[in-house]
Amino acid sequence: MGQTEIARSPAKVFPTPKKSRSKSLAFNIESFLESSGLGKSIVFLNEKDTVFRQGDRATSVFYIQKGSVKLTVVNQPGREAVLAVLGRGDFFGEGCITTQSISIATAICLAPTTLLVINKKEMIHVLHAEHAFSDYFIAYMLGRNLRVEQDLIDQLFNSSEKRLARTLLMLAQYGQQDQPNKIVANLSQETLGEMVGTTRSRVNFFMNKFRKLGFIEYSTHGIQINKSLLNVVLHD
Repeated sequence: MGQTEIARSPAKVFPTPKKSRSKSLAFNIESFLESSGLGKSIVFLNEKDTVFRQGDRATSVFYIQKGSVKLTVVNQPGREAVLAVLGRGDFFGEGCITTQSISIATAICLAPTTLLVINKKEMIHVLHAEHAFSDYFIAYMLGRNLRVEQDLIDQLFNSSEKRLARTLLMLAQYGQQDQPNKIVANLSQETLGEMVGTTRSRVNFFMNKFRKLGFIEYSTHGIQINKSLLNVVLHD
């Protein structure tokens, strides 16, 4: 499904560091997006619905009000890699406001999702006109770049067990807000393996280990991530 088809669909981490977010805490992004004169539309998507595909025209910026979205890329031989799993409060598709005219990734919903869709021209206009919003958005993007650097370091130097623990904590947004989302959407072990850079069997082994140690719990709502999982990340 291309971006122009989203509105017809039937009625889902990148965090910023605390210092970057502290200045913008007084700015309520939800209130701004809902009450401003910003030209936008709201779409409702189901689990497994495609927001846009790799190679589609990039024409809009998306803001997740509810749910979860997975960003993936596929190379020429057909191998898929998971770039990120995004949740409430995350933006994506922002490449369209630069020189990126084609989507470089595919965005797929991992749960029922509510998206606020902002057209490229409208997004550029509001970034120029609303300084509080532009400050917030810049802080968000800087935090996102930091996350990419941390992911690279994680892949280069840490074990697959530690990478999996860090990924789960990031999905739960520990350290990014006062009240983290302790329950994250149920992700397949294959998807977690793609995010971590390891096999599904290794993910299964470590998830069972985490569960037995009380670091995580499974429920009908998803995976509960307990703060004690930090022990895996902090332990050398």
